[in-house]
Amino acid sequence: MHDIETVVIGAGVVGLAIARALAIAGREVMVLERHGLIGSETSARNSEVIHAGIYYPPGSLKAKLCLPGKHLLYQFCDENGIAYKKTGKLIVASNENQLPELERLHAQAEATGLHDLEVYDAKKLKEVEPALDCISALYSPSTGIIDSHGYMLALQGHLEAHGGQVVLGSSVDRIEKTPEGYAIEVTSADGDSMALTCRELVISAGHAAPGLAANLPGANPPKAYLAKGNYFKLQGKAPLSRLVYPVPEPGGSGVHITLDLQGQARFGPDVEWIERINYDVDPARGEKFYAAIRSYWPGLPDNSLVPDYCGIRPKIVGPGEPAADFRIDGPETHELEGLVALYGIESPGLTSSLAIGNDVLERLS
Repeated sequence: MHDIETVVIGAGVVGLAIARALAIAGREVMVLERHGLIGSETSARNSEVIHAGIYYPPGSLKAKLCLPGKHLLYQFCDENGIAYKKTGKLIVASNENQLPELERLHAQAEATGLHDLEVYDAKKLKEVEPALDCISALYSPSTGIIDSHGYMLALQGHLEAHGGQVVLGSSVDRIEKTPEGYAIEVTSADGDSMALTCRELVISAGHAAPGLAANLPGANPPKAYLAKGNYFKLQGKAPLSRLVYPVPEPGGSGVHITLDLQGQARFGPDVEWIERINYDVDPARGEKFYAAIRSYWPGLPDNSLVPDYCGIRPKIVGPGEPAADFRIDGPETHELEGLVALYGIESPGLTSSLAIGNDVLERLS
């Protein structure tokens, strides 16, 4: 006997999407979240971009989940009244040396199954975004922005409508394998401890996932790394109507321009490797933003950037290493029945979330 059939650890956007999929499939689901709010770590501290699926190698989990996830997400938004906007995105080359990378991205996207990209030359770029000074770009019409908090509230609503629940202020201290499933030690926000048993367990805890799985025999979690991404806000109105990304850089996609649903422009994220989580934004880091942004938008005014916020990518590779794919370890990987552990779910985790939910359901089924 178990206290509950399925426990999901982590009420970020991916954990909520997984729990929703499991509940709709008929499972009894409880989500444990250590914070007092849903989605208060990585899910609340990103660019809120719905990605097209350009950057991910064919055959990778990111490619397999981002493309269908994008279509599922737009459909979900339409059906549930979630605010979003298909802004489109330009990936720009500001000099000749960047053209091979732009061409590689285009070929990779085509091989992945993304066939709606357009190539803009300098003249076309000037027509659509006169403020930019670049020699070429890839235009992605299916890229957009979303109200991520509204989306997470809708996921929670679907979960609860199908009998599931989210328990906030519940920190998981330890997980043990039992003959019947899993035993979980939980500490509540007021310091009370309790033990909970379940038949199935999904670890979707972002930064904490590798540590939570470390005690499970055979789970073999990866090492966790922290890559902070700082954002700066533009004072005043941006003369741009689309998202603008430079060609990618190691560890991230470069200092890019995104817009929120109110049209406010933000710049970032950069890549700052850190040892422990903190959400302070060092104003001095903004000085490096000016040169990066002026490489494609030379008209950026002096003293126009102010610190906004930051997020921390849950990396499973360190500085200088090639980018890692999503890692979703089900029973076929670790031979622990009823366990799915997710590691390194950074971008495009938001875009892929509904597809990830379906993937986890399939692994548990």
